[in-house]
Amino acid sequence: MVTFLAGGTGTPKLLDGAAGVFDPAETTVVANTGDDVELGGHLVCPDVDTVLFAGGGVLDTDRWWGVAGDTTATDDELHRLADAAGLEPGPRYLPESAQTAGRDIARWRRFSGVAEFMEIGDRDRAVHITRTSLLDEGDTLTEVTETLAEAFDLDVSLLPMSDDPVATLIHTDEGTMHFQEYWVHRRADPAVRDVEFRGAADATVTDDVADALADPVVVGPSNPITSIGPMLAIDGFADALADTPVVAVSPFVEDTVFSGPAADLMEGVGYDPSTAGVAEAYPFADAFVLDADDGTDLDRPVGRTDTRIDGPEDAERVARAVAEALAEVS
Repeated sequence: MVTFLAGGTGTPKLLDGAAGVFDPAETTVVANTGDDVELGGHLVCPDVDTVLFAGGGVLDTDRWWGVAGDTTATDDELHRLADAAGLEPGPRYLPESAQTAGRDIARWRRFSGVAEFMEIGDRDRAVHITRTSLLDEGDTLTEVTETLAEAFDLDVSLLPMSDDPVATLIHTDEGTMHFQEYWVHRRADPAVRDVEFRGAADATVTDDVADALADPVVVGPSNPITSIGPMLAIDGFADALADTPVVAVSPFVEDTVFSGPAADLMEGVGYDPSTAGVAEAYPFADAFVLDADDGTDLDRPVGRTDTRIDGPEDAERVARAVAEALAEVS
């Protein structure tokens, strides 16, 4: 049995070729939900859905977001209506009182659907409508995710990091904003001053996640701050990792990040934006897999390979290096 921690695109890309190394029937994926948002009344779980769509063979791998070949008729019409009515486009946060009132599933992360700032495809939207409706019917997010995984015929087990809402908020020199506003709307432009995982102090690890964390864990090359950080902020999560073998794949080659805003976010919260900084952020990791060109000297076992992942063959190569590292520390 093995458990992958997934957020952003790093770990899903690794999973794209991991089946040749790790038996999918014995693989669990715990997905970040810190960057979830409620948009127009529907709960959007981007990191859960990336794993869901990739495992279901429908992910748009050009963007690593949404469903391949999806139409956007509803999104287009939302923007046309807003323009015709003279309404300002998003992000449009709901009033402060509405951020915590009503559903518990989406506290501190509620946006109006007027001229929505995240493009949601029509098939993609059907997933969010189904998810939100099942939650309203009384299912937990874990139960809903299992239902959706069955609908997409996933080979691995997929779990949200918690059934409780955690919101990743980015404190910038232009004010505080949700991660999706910072990343999707502002394209990581504002300077980061700090990162907050609001709600993490009240969130709990589910029994399913606790069981998964008892198995050897792989932290893929995801963003340490906003993909893995929300999980570590939940009480007991990091402690569980300290008690089980953990191998992490660095998303850096020394001080060069493969993609995304990880460098700015790490620097913003006080870590060196580098492989050395990732090791500092992951004191629970027993070993690391680094790129062959990464000469960083760490205080833990290190395996090296070409860690760039551009397709399933690359992913399988990195997964084999991960398996070798796990064998060394297990």
